[in-house]
Amino acid sequence: MSKYEQVKEELLTDKKTWLITGVAGFIGSNLLETLLKLNQSVVGLDNFATGFQHNLDEVQSQVSDKQWQNFRFIEGDIRSFEDCQTACAGVDYVLHQAALGSVPRSIKDPITTNSANITGFLNILTAARDAEVSSFTYAASSSTYGDHPALPKVEDNIGKPLSPYAVTKYVNELYAEVFARTYGFKTIGLRYFNIFGKRQTPDGAYAAVIPKWTAAMITGNEVFINGDGETSRDFNFIENAVQANILAATATDDAKNEVYNVAVGGRTTLNTLFTALQDNLAVSGVGYDESPVYRDFRVGDVRHSQADIGKIQNALGYAPQFDIIQGIEKAMPWYVKSLK
Repeated sequence: MSKYEQVKEELLTDKKTWLITGVAGFIGSNLLETLLKLNQSVVGLDNFATGFQHNLDEVQSQVSDKQWQNFRFIEGDIRSFEDCQTACAGVDYVLHQAALGSVPRSIKDPITTNSANITGFLNILTAARDAEVSSFTYAASSSTYGDHPALPKVEDNIGKPLSPYAVTKYVNELYAEVFARTYGFKTIGLRYFNIFGKRQTPDGAYAAVIPKWTAAMITGNEVFINGDGETSRDFNFIENAVQANILAATATDDAKNEVYNVAVGGRTTLNTLFTALQDNLAVSGVGYDESPVYRDFRVGDVRHSQADIGKIQNALGYAPQFDIIQGIEKAMPWYVKSLK
């Protein structure tokens, strides 16, 4: 039995109260669904800046009425310390997912990104410390590696940030480290690498590449590739990220006060990704015969990204269950149903 299976089995008979910030978002709603199915009690905080009510509605449709009754939603903002205090009251575990993502968004509007990602982070971190929660897990980012050229990315080796977004996520790590040293408050940061899966929106200027391209293919529109298509990423299916969060939240103290890469340890080019999406859509009965349209590289993007996942495997027992092709195969029916 894997460590993750063991932890899930234990949770089924050991009910805890979890706070998920950004609960109506892509990652937050997937965490919510998994935890409710494990009969956990969940408090969710969201201001719907990038989350959606329909994500919560979909989770409700996937769990039993009894499980849904274990969920309490607070419409609030992490930029409000009072909202963070209310959300943290009586909570055992915090999974902090709320943030304004997207490198381009941060370049266009660094002030709002800073407010949500740094002020908001400090608010929820302080409120969690004051509430004496048992564990605090937060969404860090692979953008922290910045211009460091080495592959694969190892947690201790980072470069200079390439965007305001990257700055904010690095500051989160610095605040977490300071809170450990100053207050003895233990945390775990999870550096996400290009997570994808169901309930990731294809809409808007800052949509992630997989849902955006999939939606374009389904609707017969052009697919745009920034650069020559040989840019590569370590694409990671959402269920692997959910696993990492649950393992981090329930980890022993000797694994805390650390940051961990959350990925599969692979590297896929955008050209390869395009073909994989095209092939999987064909299996679902959706044909797309157009070639991609290449355009300029995007400001602030790194050329290649790939994670070393040895640290999280050794410390938390993380074992990704899906590579990119398996993840696309599992996600595609949802995309076809939701985006058609």
